[in-house]
Amino acid sequence: MAELNLLLFGPPGAGKGTQADRLQADFSLPFISTGDMLRANVKDGTELGQQAKQYMDAGDLVPDELIVAMAAERLREQDARDGFILDGFPRNLEQAKALDEQLSELRRHVTAALLIDVSDDEVVRRISGRRVCVKAGHNYHVEFDPPKREGVCDQDGSRLVQRDDDKDEVVRKRLEVYHEQTEPLVEYYDEQGVMRRIDGTRSPADVHDHIRAVIATLRLEEDV
Repeated sequence: MAELNLLLFGPPGAGKGTQADRLQADFSLPFISTGDMLRANVKDGTELGQQAKQYMDAGDLVPDELIVAMAAERLREQDARDGFILDGFPRNLEQAKALDEQLSELRRHVTAALLIDVSDDEVVRRISGRRVCVKAGHNYHVEFDPPKREGVCDQDGSRLVQRDDDKDEVVRKRLEVYHEQTEPLVEYYDEQGVMRRIDGTRSPADVHDHIRAVIATLRLEEDV
């Protein structure tokens, strides 16, 4: 297998960032997210970035065609020549089909779409339990990493609060959007035979081992 072109899917709180970091270290692949692409283009003042900034400043979503164009340019950069890890793109079927066209022009294809699968209730449990101190932003979790004194930061004694976007109702709204956008993509990549499901309820180390096993199997299948 000459290259690894990986797509990361999963709900918020599934641990995609943790696994992306580990995969980068394993395979020396660039991690490319929609947010990173947008920020880089806006910061560098590219033509695409200037167009995107107009939408962002107005509080509107950046249109698919701009995201697709940014992705096309990013995938042609030198560091992505041997593969990449994409997170947040594609976000819908139109973007997925556009990505296939881009890769086809480069005589490449998606190696695997990795779905880190976590139930909605587990996502809410993980995210809604987060707490942050008001002074320096130190992070805790009421269940997984609680402070020594409830509601008080161990490091600076300041008050711990729950951020608005970590509240139960906000998380469930984000999950509704995720399911609406992602479920058609799961079916799309299933039909292509590249979708692989990973049990995201296991420890980060176990999830990492599972992903490595999936990639090893893909390499063996290609060599046969």
